[in-house]
Amino acid sequence: MNSGDNTDNRQEKLALLREAALQCRKCRLANTRTTVVFGEGNPEAEIMFIGEGPGLREDQTGRPFVGPAGELLTRIIERGMGMQRAEVYICNIVKCRPTVDQQMKRDRPPDSDEVKACAPYLREQIHIIAPKVIVALGSPSSKFLLNTSRGITSLRGNWGEYRGILVMPTFHPSYLLRNGGDNSPLKKLVWMDIKEVLRKAGKPIPAARRAKI
Repeated sequence: MNSGDNTDNRQEKLALLREAALQCRKCRLANTRTTVVFGEGNPEAEIMFIGEGPGLREDQTGRPFVGPAGELLTRIIERGMGMQRAEVYICNIVKCRPTVDQQMKRDRPPDSDEVKACAPYLREQIHIIAPKVIVALGSPSSKFLLNTSRGITSLRGNWGEYRGILVMPTFHPSYLLRNGGDNSPLKKLVWMDIKEVLRKAGKPIPAARRAKI
């Protein structure tokens, strides 16, 4: 943990890392991206959310989780957890948008070589921020952080660890949107996971907001 680093030091380190990522050409995603989506939030965040990769809106804006899935994640953080989005840190395992899966007609998960090329940036982000808890959103980030081949259905709700940091795997917001949207029964499972995250981070569970994510 980097408990000795103050906010300014962490911001400076993240800024330098972001500059390196902006110049990165280590994988083929550099050829199709509009911009690098590095990550954003509190450099001293106790809770860190890690998804798989940027989508269209993220690729256009340079910000993580700002499309429909991002709107749902923001509701989870603000309405469910009772926190401001700026209090946490949000990023993805790859910093450039994976090309669209033409058969599925939606963004695809990053390939293993893309994850490998981008991994040093994510590892350093985690090292600098040193959160108490990481929420792994979806299979790709859960598999990477927990070094496993198991899918998210079997991983979600079960605590794991990444270099001494607790990891809670849960469903990606886009998966919820594809499986019922605001009426998805999976939202209850995600909220169960989020409550465990709040407990481990030593934060209160806002009772009045339990069903409003």
